[in-house]
Amino acid sequence: MPDPVVYLPLRSDPPPFAMLMIRTPGDPSALTPAVREEVRAIDPDLPLFGIMTLDAALAQGRWMFQVIGTMFATFALIALALSAVGLYAVTAYSVSQRTQEIGVRMALGAQASEVWWLILRGTIIQLVIGLTLGIAGGFGVGKLLSSILVQSNARDAVTLSSIAGLLVVVSIFACFWPARRATRLDPVTALRYE
Repeated sequence: MPDPVVYLPLRSDPPPFAMLMIRTPGDPSALTPAVREEVRAIDPDLPLFGIMTLDAALAQGRWMFQVIGTMFATFALIALALSAVGLYAVTAYSVSQRTQEIGVRMALGAQASEVWWLILRGTIIQLVIGLTLGIAGGFGVGKLLSSILVQSNARDAVTLSSIAGLLVVVSIFACFWPARRATRLDPVTALRYE
């Protein structure tokens, strides 16, 4: 059964405001005085304000989404920097705690590439755990944001893979200096390190 419908005349329940859209082949600002005069000719008491082009009206309607997008991008960059610094600190601390072990390995003939892989392996394990949790969280938050953001998909493979690739590059870069320091340890000095 269809819902009951009642048609009300516009004059019985006028809207608090109305919008007039005009298409012009020329400059819209040149048409503004003519539109004002025509509206005054129809109803002199009718105010005419907020005159803008369609592009300006669309930009005004999207400004909040641009602010939110900029805010999310800023927070993402801050989070990326914090994660890089945190991963660097954890890796540097791990190298300093394992200095004697690295010295023993190098004294027994371990090559620099093997020591490098030893340090990098710990970073890769942290990275895999972090990416697994982050992508799972990204799916959850993506579903919430898809209701706000236009033309967004919670399972956008290009975005998720590019973010994962960026995090891999940042993680490897963050563990580069501690791993380099570990490969340059003198085995005799490292064995005396406490």
